[in-house]
Amino acid sequence: MMKNDLKTPPETAVQLPDQTTTTATTKTNAGAESGTITGPLVSLTSARKFSRNYDAMHIVLRFVSLSASLISVAVMTTAEEKSTVSIYGFDLSLNSKWSFSGSFQYLVGVSAVVAVHSLLQLMMTLSRTLRKASIFSTRNHAWIVFASDQVFAYAMMSAGSAATGVTNLNRTGIKHSSLPNFCKPLHSFCDRVGVSIAFAFFNCFLLAISAVLDVLWLAN
Repeated sequence: MMKNDLKTPPETAVQLPDQTTTTATTKTNAGAESGTITGPLVSLTSARKFSRNYDAMHIVLRFVSLSASLISVAVMTTAEEKSTVSIYGFDLSLNSKWSFSGSFQYLVGVSAVVAVHSLLQLMMTLSRTLRKASIFSTRNHAWIVFASDQVFAYAMMSAGSAATGVTNLNRTGIKHSSLPNFCKPLHSFCDRVGVSIAFAFFNCFLLAISAVLDVLWLAN
């Protein structure tokens, strides 16, 4: 009896991977890489962009606020004029000066303090920006600056309102009395006071914007 010399071929030890499984694995790895690398990179880029924009706006606001304060002080402290006015047919000499009014002195004082505040904040911001550091060292620092911006904004509004009342009285006089419009003979004085008050209110607006930016920094 003859034996069958045909042998069954050995089974292959290497098995090709399934195409569906390979595709799914590749997509999963790609998604994982996208989630762990791309996401943080996008967030970091957005944070850096916000920081640069905030620093630039903060520097501009402090510089403009400093300029507005100095202009307000300079214009008010040079408000002085002499003239004459007629009351009941009598010519009376007038000598107007900003220091004769407590409200004008208050405006000059607040504007000077705000100028110092803006200068210090501007120097600190420029110093930390050149070192490529955040303009606020800590969150407590940011809260202190936010509170000071609000306080100075309210103080500037108060000073501007007080000075406006005195200027309006000089311009319109007192009703049912012979007190004249002092701004007619003293137009240069009143114009200078008006310019100073306008810059005071503008500075109040700048400080309010700065406070809003402080909140945005704290929120991020």
